[in-house]
Amino acid sequence: MAKRSIVFIINPISGTQSKDNIIELISQHLDQDKFNYQIARTEYAGHATLLAQEHVEKGCDAVVAIGGDGTVNEIARSLVHTSVAFGVIPCGSGNGLARHLRIPMDPLGSIKVLNRFDIECLDYGKINDVPFFCTCGVGFDAFVSSKFAHSEKRGVLTYLENTLREGLKYKPDTYEIEIEGETSKYKAFLIACANASQYGNNAYIAPHASMSDGLMDVTIMEPFTVLEAPQIAVQLFNRTLLQNNKIKTFRCKNIHIHREHPGVIHFDGDPMSAGTDIDVQLIQKGLNMIVNTQQASDTAFGRVVSELYDELISLSISVRNRNIRRIDSFNKEVMRRLKL
Repeated sequence: MAKRSIVFIINPISGTQSKDNIIELISQHLDQDKFNYQIARTEYAGHATLLAQEHVEKGCDAVVAIGGDGTVNEIARSLVHTSVAFGVIPCGSGNGLARHLRIPMDPLGSIKVLNRFDIECLDYGKINDVPFFCTCGVGFDAFVSSKFAHSEKRGVLTYLENTLREGLKYKPDTYEIEIEGETSKYKAFLIACANASQYGNNAYIAPHASMSDGLMDVTIMEPFTVLEAPQIAVQLFNRTLLQNNKIKTFRCKNIHIHREHPGVIHFDGDPMSAGTDIDVQLIQKGLNMIVNTQQASDTAFGRVVSELYDELISLSISVRNRNIRRIDSFNKEVMRRLKL
């Protein structure tokens, strides 16, 4: 039986960890009776897309992303509607696609998934013709993505801190939403269109979303008060967000969103400027993905957030009062409980 060829594309500067040990693990644990492999390194923004296209044209069997969520998106968009399989060794700050598919967060575990080489053909989406694979949206999540993109620090704590800092002063917009010729108007904190269930870091914006049902889950979060914010945060991480009365949700294949002013949108956490009209569509079965058929649950962060519910209430008030010392204390406690 001929060996399959795998190309590992590494973004040396993306994500939250060094890639040198991952290369060593590949050499030691990738099943070389089944696979030939090579390593390609990106040198600039967008290079991962070009590298993936190049190896697709050469006829490789799989391309594997080693990097953050941006690298994952860059490579995946080059593989849609091809026979080439896409794999992920997650080392980003959110790892939304890998977490949804239960790809292990440790490199050795994800290499074991690659060795099994189980493939499913999954859906993906487009927002204003830009591909996304987990989520896209407008409103606060896009606004925070823009803030997060310019943060010196990465990781879940930075994202949570940005969310709490900015959320209490963010002004919701009014949106007109058109689906299958019917138009509705909403005042919304955010509108998320989800192909997968989460943003990343086990933050489940669409807990029931599937990448193989041919539909995207649209979540509309209506404006809420500072006292309601901790409950929403907990529900976001323990998969019960849809129980909140501030949440409206439905499923569709296409959606048109109109807003009063141009602004930021996001695709898989990457911010992008857009006009007043936004089109989102779901494309069925467009990406061959190497998936984990021996799934295990990863709810550590959700459990910690639930345990710190009272702390979140106090923290919301601290953010409102700009109590930086209180925020730092909370961050340290989360880190201690997660053993980061």
